[in-house]
Parts: sequence; structure tokens; C-alpha cells
Amino acid sequence: MKGDTGAARSALAVIQASWNASARNWNAQALTAVYTEDALFFGGRPGHAIGASGIHDYFASYEGVIESATLDLVEQHFIALADDCFLAQGFGEFLFMLSDGRESRSRLRTTLLIARHRGEWKIRQHHFSASPASPPI
Repeated sequence: MKGDTGAARSALAVIQASWNASARNWNAQALTAVYTEDALFFGGRPGHAIGASGIHDYFASYEGVIESATLDLVEQHFIALADDCFLAQGFGEFLFMLSDGRESRSRLRTTLLIARHRGEWKIRQHHFSASPASPPI
């Protein structure tokens, strides 16, 4: 894959499809399976989720709040780190269907480290954050 953004784009599409299939009916276990067992994760709640257990707890914390979600990874740029590993950075556009029937949308900055793990593409590092309104100085 070194230097092949088409291969990285295809692998990221697989990740996005897996994430969306798992979030269609919010499923913490299925969402966790999109990540490696040792993944590092900064999401939309305070704290740092480390490993499958921490990531599962993060997704489970939204049970009863989120019914379903979709994620569209857009404006992504890639750096190949090895044949089986790359960095993707851009934006994630979320559509959430909440348990009270409301719809919510958000657009976050995204950085993902994607690696082939046991023959499948998985997220090894996930960092999503809001764009700051002003510099943090």
C-alpha cells in the first residue's frame, strides 16, 4: 500500500461500512469489534478509552441515548505507514437518531490509524474532536 491512496481509501470505506452497520441499531459490542483489542480511543466524552474493554464501555455509555447513527468520513487525507497500516485524517459527519425520537448532527475532526489485523482492516487509534472556535491560547 505504501503511497497507494486508492488502497487506503478502499480500506477506509470498509471501516466506515463496518462502523455504520454496527451503529444502525446501536450495538456497543459490534462497534467495539471494528477496533483492534489494543486500540487507543479519544471520542466525544471526557477521558481516554484504552483497549477493547474501555472502547466497549465508551459505546455502551450511549445505550438508551442513541438509537442509531451513521458516520460519513469526508475530506480524508492519507499517509501510508506500511503495507498494512495507514493514517487517515479529515472530518466525520454524524447523523444520530436519539432515543427520544430527535435527530442530531455533528461534524468532527478525525484522525484514524487503520491497520490490517488478522486479515481484516481495523481501527487501532481513533481521535475525534470538535473544531475549536478560537485558538486555545
